[in-house]
Amino acid sequence: MPILIRGCGRGDPMADVTSSEQNRPEGKKPEIDMNALAIAMHKRSRRFGLYFWIPMIWLIIVAIACVFAPFWGLPPADEIDWAYIQSPPVEGHPLGTDNLGRDLLSRIIWGGRVSLTVGFAAPFIGVGLGMILGMIAGYYKGWADEVIGIVIDAWLAIPGLVVLLLFSVVFGGSLFMVCLSLGLLFIPTAARITRAATLNYAGREFVLAAKAMGASDFRILRKEVFPNIIWPLIAFILIDIPIAIVIEGALSFLGLSVKAPTPSWGGIIAEGREVLSTMPHIAMYPTIVMFVTVLSFNLVGDQIRRRLADVREGAI
Repeated sequence: MPILIRGCGRGDPMADVTSSEQNRPEGKKPEIDMNALAIAMHKRSRRFGLYFWIPMIWLIIVAIACVFAPFWGLPPADEIDWAYIQSPPVEGHPLGTDNLGRDLLSRIIWGGRVSLTVGFAAPFIGVGLGMILGMIAGYYKGWADEVIGIVIDAWLAIPGLVVLLLFSVVFGGSLFMVCLSLGLLFIPTAARITRAATLNYAGREFVLAAKAMGASDFRILRKEVFPNIIWPLIAFILIDIPIAIVIEGALSFLGLSVKAPTPSWGGIIAEGREVLSTMPHIAMYPTIVMFVTVLSFNLVGDQIRRRLADVREGAI
């Protein structure tokens, strides 16, 4: 009696599990190709599921809302409506107003521009600078490795909060300085990851062959080493994006991020803290948006990191 495998059909990877299923003589036991079965199960396991697409849809919605904030017809984020001070959701203010009568939905959307900008810019700054230091240390070794290692160890010994306070006091709370100060905190880890990956590939045959052919160090690093070390750096960036958003929110809550009246999610939460007992919606709505966004980044990043690991294993 023929075996029926559910889900098999044209284009389905499970369709090739049994190579001689249809032509098998009657009464003979089926022979299952275990290699084909393993490949089919592996292909199915690599597909993105609901844990990827649901948070991805949320992130797309948030990104569109923040990028096109000027076109939604919302009141300016700092416009005061004297008729609705600390108002719950009403017509014209879907999420209500804050303690100064400013539209809460507008402030959340405009605040998302700040939080997402920091969330993306800071990891890229840290990874970019850390990658340069790590590649130099891992490729040249010797005194360069020792000097860069000492600098990184010294940088790790400085509390991150001190660095953020220093930048906030000396340079002010501009968006660029917030991104830069947070990016500096990611440099040591990015440099260590890059150094370890560079050490792994610096002695490979294709690198030695490029040296023997007279290729410059810059060309070897750019053409031979960089394409192989980019995978762990991408995974590192995916981890750091939600971390940067949370740190920026904490800085805004402490008054160390962008200055008023520029909104950010952490700043809106801090403003709602004063009236938390009477008007909890002021702090609740930005908290929910921030939580769901960070959770979505974590879920999407986890799925992408698994896919990158599969691609890397396949390349090896």
